[in-house]
Amino acid sequence: MDSDTAEAATNFLPRPADLPDHAAYSGAAEPPLSPDLHHDLAAMRTLPDIARHHAKQRRDKEALLFEGRTQSYGEFDLSTNRVANALLAHGLGKGDRIAYVGKNSDLYFELMFGAAKAGVVLVSINWRLASEEIRFIIEDSGSLLVFSGPETLSTVLEATGDRQLIAMERADGGHPAFPAWRDAADDSDPDMVIGPDDVFLQLYTSGTTGFPKGVLITHENVLGIRRAQILSGRPWFDWTADDVCLVATPVGHIGGSGWGIIGLYAGAKNVIAREFSPDAILSQMEQHVVSKIFLVPSAMQIIIRDPRIKKVNFSRLRYILYSSSPIPLDLLRESMDAFGCGFIQSYGLTETAGGVTHLPPYDHDPSGNRKMRSAGIPMPGAEIAIIGEDGQFLPFDEVGEIVCRGSFATQGYWNRPDATADLFVGNGWLRTGDAGYLDTDGYLYLHDRIKDMIVSGGENIYPAEVENAIYGHPDVAEVAVIGIPDDKWGETVKAVVVARPGSSPTAEGIIAYAREKIAKFKCPRSVDFVDEIPKNPSGKILRRKIREPYWEGAARRIN
Repeated sequence: MDSDTAEAATNFLPRPADLPDHAAYSGAAEPPLSPDLHHDLAAMRTLPDIARHHAKQRRDKEALLFEGRTQSYGEFDLSTNRVANALLAHGLGKGDRIAYVGKNSDLYFELMFGAAKAGVVLVSINWRLASEEIRFIIEDSGSLLVFSGPETLSTVLEATGDRQLIAMERADGGHPAFPAWRDAADDSDPDMVIGPDDVFLQLYTSGTTGFPKGVLITHENVLGIRRAQILSGRPWFDWTADDVCLVATPVGHIGGSGWGIIGLYAGAKNVIAREFSPDAILSQMEQHVVSKIFLVPSAMQIIIRDPRIKKVNFSRLRYILYSSSPIPLDLLRESMDAFGCGFIQSYGLTETAGGVTHLPPYDHDPSGNRKMRSAGIPMPGAEIAIIGEDGQFLPFDEVGEIVCRGSFATQGYWNRPDATADLFVGNGWLRTGDAGYLDTDGYLYLHDRIKDMIVSGGENIYPAEVENAIYGHPDVAEVAVIGIPDDKWGETVKAVVVARPGSSPTAEGIIAYAREKIAKFKCPRSVDFVDEIPKNPSGKILRRKIREPYWEGAARRIN
C-alpha cells in the first residue's frame, strides 16, 4: 500500500479507543499539540493577522488560484493593503459597510481581507437574489460602495441607486475595474487597530416576516472555534500548509466565505471555483490534487453521477465536509467508493458562523448505524443543550429547542434589537429555531424546525418571503408555503393556494409571477389548489398540518 492510500485508509478506522467520551453538552478540547502551533494560533486572532503572518512565514507559497490567476501569500498581503488603503481614501472608516454581489472569485477574498484591514464591514450578498432583494440589502446595510461580479452587473445596476459601483473583473459601462481601483492605492500596511470582537462580515438570512436580517460576524466568531478544533488534536480537524482547499460553495453564504477563510488560516493553497458545476469541480480536483472540500449532499450526488468520476484520481483527497442535511446511506456508499476519503457532517447556522456539531468520520458506516441519523457531537469549543417552552433544560432523549453557546455566536442582527433579543435565552445561549434531542452519548438528533424554514440544496428559504411574493397575484386569495421532501435537493418549495372566486389561476402562472419578485431558487416548484387553508382560532396558518400528508411515513420532518 502506498503512502497516499495508507493515509486515506486511516479515515475509516473505528472510533479510536483513546478518544475521550464526549460530554452531553460540550465538545471537550484536548491538550495543545506544540509550542509552534500555539505561537501560530496566538499570532492570528483576526483576518489581517492571517495575511501578515503567512506573508512572513510563507511569502512565496501559493495562496489563491482562480482561472489561471495565481497569487502568493506575500502578494496577497500587499494586495489587501492596497484594498484597505483604497477604501480609506474613498472616505470609509471603521464600521462602514460595503457590498459585494457576485460569484466566487479570488478577488472576493482580497476584498474581504482588505476591508478587514481597514475596519470596514463586507456585506456579501447571494448573487442568485432578484434585484429588489439586492436593493433591500444594500439599503438596509447602508453600504456606501458596491462591488459586482460580471455575471451580476446588470442586476446590481438596477439595485444600487446612486451608489458608486466597482466592477470586479473589468471596467464596464463607465464603472472602474477592481484591479485598477486597487492598484492605484499604496501597498503599505494601514496598521489600524482591529480586535477579535470587531465585525468584519455581514450576511443576510431569509426573514421569518419576509424581510432578511443582517447577521453580524466577528473575527472571533470564525477563528475562535477553529482554534479549538485544531487544539483538540483530532485528525479530521488537522490542516497544514500542504493542504489544497477547493472553495466551491457560494461566498454569499457562510459555507463559502468561511471555508475560504479556513484554508487561508491554515496557509494552504486555495483553489476558487467560480460556481458549482460537476465538470469544473472534477477538473479542479484532478488538476490541483485537492485534499479538502466542502459540499452539500445534493452537490455530492450530482458529482458522483458524472461519467468522469471513474477517471479522476482522488488519491490526495483526505476529507469531505458536508452540511445542510445528513447523507443518505446509499449516497454515502457511492461517495466512499468514488472518493475514497473520510466524511464529516456539520450542523450550524449563519448565526453561528458555521458548524457547531459534527459527525466524525468514524461514525460514517457504509453498513449504516443509528448515529448516522444524527447531526453528531458538539464541536470542540461548543456547548449544546435542549430547552423546553419554559426555557428550562430538558433531559436526554426529550425533544425541545436546540440552543448552543460558544465563541461562534453572533453579536446579533444589524439594526434589529428586538430580533437580537429574541435570538438569545439566558447566559449567552443562542436559539437555533430547530427542534431536536440529545442522546446519552451527546449526539444531537434533529427532529423538526420550530421556525418554518425550508432548506433546498443548501439554500435557506423562509415561507413568509415566498408567500409575500405570491400574495399580490390577482387570482390568489390565500397562500401557504411549505417544504416537501425531495430526493435530490432535500426539500423543495410547494405553494398551497386558495383561488379568488371566479378565477382560474394556473401553477405555471403563479410560479412565473413569483419569479418576478424573488430569486428563482426560492420560487415554488409546485402548486396545489385547495378550498381552504387550515388555521387556528386566531387565524394563524397551521403549516404543520398542511405539511403532514407530504411527510407521512418520514422518521423526522427535516430532510
